[in-house]
Amino acid sequence: MKRTLPLLAFLCTVTCGQDTCGYYNVTDRIGVLEPSPSLVNMRPVKDWRDPTIVSVDMTFRGVLDMDEKLQIMTTLMDFEMIWENQFLSWNPEDFCGIDRILIPEGTVWIPDIHISEMTEDDSLDVLYMQLYYNGTIRRTRTLKVVTTCPLDLYKFPFDTQKCNLTFGMSMNTVSDVLLIPSSSAKEVTLLSLEEFAKSEWILKEVNIMHLNISKYGEQWNKVIYQVLIRRAPVLYVINLIIPACLLVLVDVASMFIPMEGGERLGFKITVVLGFSVLLLILNDFLPNTDNPPILGVFCMVCLLIMIVSIMDSIFISYMLYLSAVKPEVPKWLKLWVLKRLAFVLCISIHKEFSDTKMVALNNKAMDESPALHESETETNKQLSKDNSKDSPEIKLLKRLLLELLMVRRHLIISKKEEAAKSEWNLVAFVLDRFILILYLLIVTIIIVVVVLVWAI
Repeated sequence: MKRTLPLLAFLCTVTCGQDTCGYYNVTDRIGVLEPSPSLVNMRPVKDWRDPTIVSVDMTFRGVLDMDEKLQIMTTLMDFEMIWENQFLSWNPEDFCGIDRILIPEGTVWIPDIHISEMTEDDSLDVLYMQLYYNGTIRRTRTLKVVTTCPLDLYKFPFDTQKCNLTFGMSMNTVSDVLLIPSSSAKEVTLLSLEEFAKSEWILKEVNIMHLNISKYGEQWNKVIYQVLIRRAPVLYVINLIIPACLLVLVDVASMFIPMEGGERLGFKITVVLGFSVLLLILNDFLPNTDNPPILGVFCMVCLLIMIVSIMDSIFISYMLYLSAVKPEVPKWLKLWVLKRLAFVLCISIHKEFSDTKMVALNNKAMDESPALHESETETNKQLSKDNSKDSPEIKLLKRLLLELLMVRRHLIISKKEEAAKSEWNLVAFVLDRFILILYLLIVTIIIVVVVLVWAI
């Protein structure tokens, strides 16, 4: 009998201990599953003067979308909150070592933390939270949010953006709730780099700022996660920058197409149309801001110089037309183009075109040509008279002389026309080379400026 009593006591102790080893024993003990407006709506402190300390942590997992037009960013992140509920605690030794349980989200008070830059929230609902034996509650949620992000697109597509995610309380001031980051910026950056999904954007760094903001005469606690992301420019280099440079190169090469035909003008207009398509594609990416990207400035300068080269081709075509209608080149055009501009551009011009004295002599010779023509006409009339006394040999010689005079007259007229055309062609050539050199100079300068801006 004496041996039986201790054995029964031991069995009773084991049986009673096994009855308190379930999670429901813990929940029944603390009453967390019972409907209680106080647990849900009231800040869980025994003394209202004690602030609730909420530790926050964030892991940046990826940029799902970036709308440059609206300047909004869709991101995916893991957000964790840890705080203490002073009314929910137990001794793990009383419940077979249970030190934590899962509780539904809507059964206790939750800090009303929001993101100031958020415009849309597509996050999944959290079903359960972790409750530890000392009253500590851990709530982890995966957020998919759309936030505003002011973009600096001056170096597009080699740009780096800074987007802030500001976490703060909606209704509780600093005297009620204190927000503190649970991890350092270095730890958040390393963990985010491991979890970050590869996309158009590359994560560089995550900085953390903890500050108080004065509003409505009260202090509000804020934790700001500043995310630095860099754009992967390969797609834009292939689809925008390389085609733009190739079109500029083709347009420069078109300056060597002969001026006499109309192929150059049509070819240049085709290049400008293709370049305009690239500008439309670029315009779809960029917002309307006062600080346009340097790539847009480069494209606009190239388009402007292309238009200038088209105007040059039209002007040259008009000068070639004048060579047939107006044989003489104006004196001022010869002086400024054939003499001075050609000297600046180091283009060798024949002396008879650049020398003003030779120009004057040529003009005098052209003025004397009508008198020479009248003399030839009178000679032709005298030779054409039929004289019966002349022998057949003399008549044949007179006829040959008339033919020679007609050939001479035709050669003189042709030589004058060719000289006039050569002068107009030379003026057109000098102006065309001036536009070409100006084109190359401007394009080289803008390319150097763009590369320097992207490199800095």
